[in-house]
Amino acid sequence: MRVLIAGGGIGGLVAGMCLHRAGIDATIFESAQEIRPLGVGINLLPHAVRVLIDLGLQSQLEETAIPTAELSYYSKFGRLIWREPRGLDAGYRWPQYSIHRGRLQMILLETARQRLGAAHVRTGCHLSAYEDGDQVNATFINRRTGAVVARETGDCLVGADGIHSELRRQFYPNEGPPRYSGLMLWRGVTEAEPFLTGRSMIMAGHAEQKFVAYPICSQTAGRGRSLINWVAERKVQGAELTSRDWNRRVEKSTFAPAFESWRFDWLDVPAIIDGAAEVFEFPMSDRDPLPRWSFGQVTLLGDAAHAMYPIGSNGASQAILDAEALASALVENVSVPDALQKYEQARLGPTTAVVKSNRQLGPEIVMCIVDERAPQGFERLEDVISQQELEEIAQRYKVIAGFDKERLKAFHRS
Repeated sequence: MRVLIAGGGIGGLVAGMCLHRAGIDATIFESAQEIRPLGVGINLLPHAVRVLIDLGLQSQLEETAIPTAELSYYSKFGRLIWREPRGLDAGYRWPQYSIHRGRLQMILLETARQRLGAAHVRTGCHLSAYEDGDQVNATFINRRTGAVVARETGDCLVGADGIHSELRRQFYPNEGPPRYSGLMLWRGVTEAEPFLTGRSMIMAGHAEQKFVAYPICSQTAGRGRSLINWVAERKVQGAELTSRDWNRRVEKSTFAPAFESWRFDWLDVPAIIDGAAEVFEFPMSDRDPLPRWSFGQVTLLGDAAHAMYPIGSNGASQAILDAEALASALVENVSVPDALQKYEQARLGPTTAVVKSNRQLGPEIVMCIVDERAPQGFERLEDVISQQELEEIAQRYKVIAGFDKERLKAFHRS
């Protein structure tokens, strides 16, 4: 069997490695001429980290990532709403990792080239068309010139080509652009003094304005400092959707004044923003869930299948879970179309639930509830929201996203 993977992002690279481990020939075709370490920080949840550790990547992750100790939500006045341990500190068998997206991308790229062979990770190859018969014939072009650079034949074609997936567009030509939330994200990285535990992930604010921060580099932590990934988020009136581009730089004056008063005794938000060398603007957008991903010998994976809001640390994690499920289905079924149906049955429902939950702000809804009930702040949190309500919201999202402890116990036994 030969699998063609369109897209060399996190999902595509992990899919290639999962397939290779299963004894299936996989070749990854990436549109960009060069795969570079773009982006800022991301979080990987324990169920996704399990997949990466099973692929033998634990030492590489430990060398650079921070094992997240806790997640805390605060009001816009810096008052604690909810705090819970995460990863190993919460009793999981696997860590929750905070890591620079670009560094993770390079770890996956280097490992994929070593295991699959450099010839099986090809750049400058943008999927433009395919024909599905006894086998799949795919045409790849140079996206800048339009020239055909490869015509490849395989038993299966996987579209891991992101929110603007060409394969998805061919399946659903009338779908239109991504769905814009009206929220803009400004992202940066700042070296500063550690805050809280030094391994804390925090969110402060409400539905229309929020600040997120967490450390992402173990080497910096080893020097007694913290490389802090941060996200400033605001609702932007009248803004239109622009493309999700990791490289679009903006001036801090675009958004920083709105956070000028956010100086808390545990974190100085204006100082964190000011300390970043550069800031990137990124519109928060997703796509509506699809009725199906798989057609014959062709399917979708990751953002191409289920682009979601960056809430709950699920984007990359769900793509990694897709990759493992796809490889398992192809190993267990003789017929490729049957395998892709099994893969879709395993993953479409759960990811649809996450997309919908993220539109309702997932576990971050606790900040909005508190802001709505006590817009001027509170003296006693229990007068605003009960501990039971907080626990139920947190647990419900873990179940939806698939990383509740009960579900993961099966992997402890295996």
